[in-house]
Amino acid sequence: MAKVGAESVEELPKAIVRRLVKEKLSESDAGDLQIHKEAILAFGESARIFIHYLSATAKDVCKESKRQTINAEDIFEALEEIEFQEFIEPLKASLDDFKRKNAGKKAGAAKAKEADKKRKMAQSEGGKEPSTAKAKEMEADKKRKMVQPEVEEEPSAHSEDQEDDEEADEEGNEKEDEEEADEDEQEEEADEDGDNKEEGDINDKEDEEEADEEDNSESA
Repeated sequence: MAKVGAESVEELPKAIVRRLVKEKLSESDAGDLQIHKEAILAFGESARIFIHYLSATAKDVCKESKRQTINAEDIFEALEEIEFQEFIEPLKASLDDFKRKNAGKKAGAAKAKEADKKRKMAQSEGGKEPSTAKAKEMEADKKRKMVQPEVEEEPSAHSEDQEDDEEADEEGNEKEDEEEADEDEQEEEADEDGDNKEEGDINDKEDEEEADEEDNSESA
């Protein structure tokens, strides 16, 4: 930190000040001219004071225009007021170059972002839907199945055995039913024969009783 009067201010970065001074000196015939560290400090302090002076003038210009934001035009007008008109054209050229570079960076970033977005969308669609060739193959297979008649399935050996068992069970059940029916008929016939025999015995007994009565009548 360096002090000017009673105010405490920040120094400009010495590395930046040194680089700017060396770049300017390299454009001239200074050769291997060396720069003392106190000279670097003086350059930095001079630049700081100039920036403060220019900022105060630009602020007044902005207020006169009834605005709250200082723009580049305010800086140009402030340079003219403090009689540094020769800085205006180089400053405008530097600003135009900066805008072109910045616009190129923004355009490149926008293109890269758009390309990345398209790539992600393509990957997402590829993960959810089948490819075109796969979709065509699936559609052709579907149509082929619709055209071809359905082929009846041949009965398996297990199915045939099961059918034979069922038929045998049915035949066995029918045979049992027939046997039961025959037994029922035989029982009914036996019952009828018994009834007929009993009825015949009763008739014979009645005939005998009638004969006895007739004999008794004749004897009397």
